[in-house]
This record gives sequence, structure tokens and C-alpha cells, in this order.
Amino acid sequence: MAKGKILITGGTGYIGSHTVVELFNAGYEPIIIDNLSNSNISVLDGIKAITGHSVIYENIDCKDYNSLERFLEKHPEIVAIAHFAASKSVGESVENPLLYYRNNIVSLINLLQLMPKFGIKNIVFSSSCTVYGQPDVLPVTEKSPIKPATSPYGSTKQMCETILYDFTHANKDINVVLLRYFNPIGAHPSGEIGELPNGIPNNLLPYITQTAAGIRKELSVFGNDYDTPDGSCIRDYINVVDLAKAHVVALNRLIDGKNEKNIEVFNLGTGSGVSVLEIINAFEKATGVKVPYKIAPRRPGDIEKVWADTSLANKELGWSSKETLEDTLRSAWNWQKKLEEKNSVTNG
Repeated sequence: MAKGKILITGGTGYIGSHTVVELFNAGYEPIIIDNLSNSNISVLDGIKAITGHSVIYENIDCKDYNSLERFLEKHPEIVAIAHFAASKSVGESVENPLLYYRNNIVSLINLLQLMPKFGIKNIVFSSSCTVYGQPDVLPVTEKSPIKPATSPYGSTKQMCETILYDFTHANKDINVVLLRYFNPIGAHPSGEIGELPNGIPNNLLPYITQTAAGIRKELSVFGNDYDTPDGSCIRDYINVVDLAKAHVVALNRLIDGKNEKNIEVFNLGTGSGVSVLEIINAFEKATGVKVPYKIAPRRPGDIEKVWADTSLANKELGWSSKETLEDTLRSAWNWQKKLEEKNSVTNG
């Protein structure tokens, strides 16, 4: 018997799909809704190949209140929600802010409106280190000030957090864990699922792997004049499977009633910062494959450097990142090579 049904919004996406796998491994029954705006239905085959389970899936946009309501009516056993569905590119959000405000905020409001109606008391929310803006002090703790966002994407994450604080204040029986991700990278070690953006990637690592594979001519490094040791931006890059496991721990905490307050927040990272140029060098070392790159102008909305203090998650959740950077980069390259094999079979 499964421990219970968990609704995964955005479950065919990058982090959502890895969390679905870890939930199956932990004895839950995850069910997915996703509108496939930045993911591919083939991810369901990858999940089945890893877990041996077919997953319940419906193509639903979380902005569509009525469709969401009908779906929840069909699944009264849902005990918690992991809410991943959102637009997530800093650069795109600067160019198309209304898309981000509509997608990211309306989706959350719809879910929160429906939770009391269906007796769902627990939600884990995908937040982001972008809520900290450019911190004055590093590493960032959960008590670091929330500074003005540098992009509409960051603004939506700040607003969603505010909405959740206000909602839990008004609805004391709703329990929330906010997980502030740093930079997820890598792929499942099986090579069956990984980061699969539609079109040109917005995140660094798929752009590196696609460039290494010859799909892209070269990688653009946005800025080499930042106040960092090599001039490129510094981020805290965390393995996606480590990140997915943190969601299982957070859901367990809520479902078992172990949360100390009805809204809690945790940073999820490795605790160390790595620059863009260091990532490129580490990838080349881990895989033996060269990545042609050029220095490009700074990108609007990017912050200079940020990395996490993860001691609260280590202590309260009993969670920490385990995978090395080299193994993580190797997993991303294995995923890319597997994609190339599948594409050559499909197109051959």
C-alpha cells in the first residue's frame, strides 16, 4: 500500500520528474499535472523505466481553476501537494514579465483556494534563492533580508512566499514548507530523465552539454567583469537528485505533523559557490570534452554571487547534499548522450 497520493504540479518538468521518482522510492503515489509548456511527455516513459511504475498524468494548466477543481474531485485521497509548476527563466521574465506574473501567481492562488475545499492541508512550494537578491553577506541564511528582486521571476517568488505567509496566517490548519533552491544541475544516474528544456536552454548546464555535443556553436558566458575571482558569476550548484530527496523529507515532515510552525523555510544548496568559468573547467575535466565559449555582455537580472548556508536544512530536515560536482556534471553529460542516441534512433 502506498503511503498516500501526492499531487505534483509541473511533474514532467526537470525537478518535478526527479521528485516523482524519489516519491515512488519512498512509498508514495505521486500523480502529475502539467501543461507541457516547458517539458516533454516522454518524461513519463523515463519515470516508468526507473521506477517500474506508470504515473497518473493529466495535461492541466494550473491557471485553469475549473480544470484543477475537476481533477481534485477525481482524486480525493491526495494528502499533500508539491507545487513546481511555474515559468522559471530570469532572462525571459525580464522580456515578458506579464507571462511570469500570470503563470506563477495565479497558479498558486488557484491551488490555495482549492486546498480547504478538498481537505488538503500540506503544500511544499518551490521557491528560489532569487528572493534574496544580491545579498550583503554570504553565505545566505534563511534569516537574510529579502531584498528587492532583480527580475520579474524573482519578484514572483517573493510574492508567492508573501501569499503563502498571509494564507497560513488566515488558515491555521494549512501547513507549508518553502524550499529556496539554489541552482539545480545534473540528471538521474540512470540517464532516463534529466533537464530537457523546450527550445534554447535558459539554464547553464543544458547549454554546456548541448554545446559539448555540437548542437550549439558555443556557450556565452554573461560577463567576466564581476567582483569575483575570475570575473564570472558565482552560484551554488546542487545535484537535482539531492534536491528531489529534500522534497520527500519536507513532505514527510508535513504529513507526519513534525513541522514546528505552519510555515517553514529552508535553503537547499551545497553551501559552496562555484563560478561559471569553474563549472566549464570542471565539466571538461569530468568528461574529457571541450566546451567552446565566448565572453558576452552581462545579462539583465543576473546577480553577481550567491551561495547557501544549509545548516538549518541539515539540522531540522536531516538532509544534506551528497553528490560531488564532478559526478553531477558527468550525469548531465550521460543524459545528453542518451538523448542523442534516442534522437538518432527516432530520426534514423
